[in-house]
Amino acid sequence: MRNLRIAGVRRDSRFSPNHIDNDAYIFSSTADELRELGCEVIEYTEKEFVNNDIDQPVVFNMARDWHTVRKLQRLEDSGRLILNSGYGIENCTREKMTKLLLSNRVPHPESLIEKTTTDPTHDMQLLGKSEFWIKRGDFQAMQRSDVSFVRNIEEAKSVLREYASRGIKTAVINEHLQGDLVKFYGVLDTDFFHWFYPGDYNHSKFGLEKINGTPKGIHFDPQDLKKICSQAAQVLGVRIYGGDCVIDEHDKCIKIIDFNDWPSFAPCRDRAAASIAGMIYAAAKKQQAAALLAI
Repeated sequence: MRNLRIAGVRRDSRFSPNHIDNDAYIFSSTADELRELGCEVIEYTEKEFVNNDIDQPVVFNMARDWHTVRKLQRLEDSGRLILNSGYGIENCTREKMTKLLLSNRVPHPESLIEKTTTDPTHDMQLLGKSEFWIKRGDFQAMQRSDVSFVRNIEEAKSVLREYASRGIKTAVINEHLQGDLVKFYGVLDTDFFHWFYPGDYNHSKFGLEKINGTPKGIHFDPQDLKKICSQAAQVLGVRIYGGDCVIDEHDKCIKIIDFNDWPSFAPCRDRAAASIAGMIYAAAKKQQAAALLAI
């Protein structure tokens, strides 16, 4: 078979808050692993990708800019192999992610989706909770204020007003879960899966992990966590993923509170890069073989 020709699209640094170096490392390591497998890899910035004709049949990417995502979707519609899928990247924005996880019965906190210009008091009272997380609905967090912990409805209303002033039209309101916060990383269709307590590695994006405090060591089965994460990845349409969950101290259940397309894999990036590249290579070989049979 011919050598595989692959395009790689780096994540613009605007979309790597406090993780610019980590994101760059996992991308470069994946590209190097693919080259070790014999692939020809051409790297692009998001701007270069949008502004140029791309003739490689396979594209792996860490894209976040909407212009990049829309082009990835168009290439996917034309038959290119795109990892992660542009549609999967869009599904990981807060509002869409929340709707998809809840409608597909992926364990998740009780949640509301509210317009930032409306009064959420009635809906929040119906949840019967006292503490909440407010998250911008249209995108992933790019700055600390995009995710806020609030202790009452008045604080929530203040956050929604601030979002509205920034032009953010919708917000996701999650119940706050008491329990152990756990971070996870995975690559669908591989054996790779890694979880840890963020405090063990001093791993943080905006310092919000401190809200849940020191883990109590609530028992859970890592295989159950992997199964739930794989279900979420399939529902959202992403193969390279990471996120956060809480082991609820009340019912001991695992509940996904955040799910991201291609995170930094900072505590395990060398092992992750090899698994990511292996998954991309296998998927690309499968597509290449199918294309040759069709000739």
